[in-house]
Amino acid sequence: MATARADLILHPVRMRLLAALARRQLTARQLSELLPDVPQATLYHHLGTLTRAGLLRIVSQRQVRGAVEKLYALADDNMFLGPADLANASPDDHLRYFTIFVSALIGDFARYVQRNTPIDFAAEGVGYREVPFYVSDEEFAQATAALSQALLPFLRNEPAPNRRRRLVAIITFPDAAPADAPHDAVPPTTPEV
Repeated sequence: MATARADLILHPVRMRLLAALARRQLTARQLSELLPDVPQATLYHHLGTLTRAGLLRIVSQRQVRGAVEKLYALADDNMFLGPADLANASPDDHLRYFTIFVSALIGDFARYVQRNTPIDFAAEGVGYREVPFYVSDEEFAQATAALSQALLPFLRNEPAPNRRRRLVAIITFPDAAPADAPHDAVPPTTPEV
């Protein structure tokens, strides 16, 4: 059974709004400029939904040409789903959530490659790959902790003229191969982009 918080966050437009507001405060007009493919009525609908749910807060309001302009921010830095949020999700719920997540990721990548400037994957640090490796549960916990520690100082960076906002998506799960699969088999090579 799905949870309300998971259903609330795992929506393609709401995921993009939450990501856009990570570590910054923006007005609806600024969000509209960042998400030009989202119709204005849809944008306002989802801003209202996220604000009523307590995931966004209104930092300030001001009159601008007869209208009220609101400055939005994340209510807290906890825009992610934790184990408690997904504890009662069914396999179908998980598949639906993952599909929404990957679809949003595909949309982000499509917007990147369809921009009107030349793309140099190597210079811009773009890559995608699947890397199988063998670790115990304890070793995997150590690896994820080390990755988190490596990224943590950079996640605290504030926007600056010399900094470019980058997206990092990490997906991990055990291989679905049977437990008795040969352990000495050479994993297939995955092309690196």
